[in-house]
Amino acid sequence: MMEYKIDDVNKNEYKEVVDVWEASVRATHHFLKEEDILYFKPLILNTYLDAVELKCARAQDNKIVGFLGVAEQNLEMLFMHPESRGKGIGKALLNYSIAKMNFIKVDVNEQNEQAVGFYEKYGFEISSCSEMDSTGKPYPILHMELKIQHPLV
Repeated sequence: MMEYKIDDVNKNEYKEVVDVWEASVRATHHFLKEEDILYFKPLILNTYLDAVELKCARAQDNKIVGFLGVAEQNLEMLFMHPESRGKGIGKALLNYSIAKMNFIKVDVNEQNEQAVGFYEKYGFEISSCSEMDSTGKPYPILHMELKIQHPLV
């Protein structure tokens, strides 16, 4: 079991957070084109991270291994470094954010079936969908809501 702690993210760590995002996206978002990754990377670094309440999971060496961002009861981002997946850290971040950050909704790329399954496992149900993502790119988005108070532990 990997030792980690949930912590705040300092602005000077945004580059490290974006590196985790990029590694995660390259491992799981096979439907994205290279130009999409290059398009989103500066937006995340310069705009999106400042728009959310940001928390991270840190390994014992203080390295960020996963992170999430919540805004207005919506989980805007939850990404794990590929080497840290399957170790319960994403579940711990999800538990933390539901308990302490009061989010009840999440938007997920329809093509990211692993993520859709992850949220369904923890009591989220699809409430609606959009044909395009929020930037107008042709990636269908599933809008999911926490329908039950799921005992996540």
